Amino acid sequence: MLYIGEGDPVRPRLDDHHAKKDFWNRAVFFVAGTGQLNKAHVQYLEAQLVARAHAAKRMTLENGNNPNEPTLSEADRADMDVFLDNILGILPVLGIHAFELAPAAAEKNKSPLLKCSAKGIHASGRDTPQGFVVLTGSQSSVEEVASLRQWFPNVIKIRADLLTSGVLVPKGDIRQFTQDYTFSSPSLAAAVVMGRSANGRVEWKDAEGRTLKELQEAQTKE
Repeated sequence: MLYIGEGDPVRPRLDDHHAKKDFWNRAVFFVAGTGQLNKAHVQYLEAQLVARAHAAKRMTLENGNNPNEPTLSEADRADMDVFLDNILGILPVLGIHAFELAPAAAEKNKSPLLKCSAKGIHASGRDTPQGFVVLTGSQSSVEEVASLRQWFPNVIKIRADLLTSGVLVPKGDIRQFTQDYTFSSPSLAAAVVMGRSANGRVEWKDAEGRTLKELQEAQTKE
């Protein structure tokens, strides 16, 4: 779960959330020198981050409302976009990927289309530098094997979160992806698709039946 907020000064806001919100165990904040950011600047950054988190749907957002974006001059907006780019560049280094959208079509098309199928479930995806992207329209199993809850509770949680956020929606006796979604690894992507533990490097195959493992090994020999 993620909460995005702004405060001036920051410390009282952190103290307030520490007292009232029990879901978090980590906080990251960005500041600027005196006079470099005004209230409108900060509200613009907050609105942009909330909108991006909603679009990415990587984490449940605790914010109750979508903040309104203030009116900024063209120059101020350009300055804040640079500040925003710096934020978005630093967060992944800190292990926070909540704002990362699926790679653009041009980026995805550089890698081969891969398929994963099991018990009437069919999914498509591509392995990219940003992670493994499961494509819109792919299917996911409704059922989950019993051992998944015992040994891989993170997969159970991710499947539930994707349902809550609308990335996965029920469709008959399956679930379907409503958008491209990037997973941290091919194995996690395959496990979410099939509802069981999986070796993604073996489960994902190209049109000729070659596994992702075989494709990667062939690439290293080139």
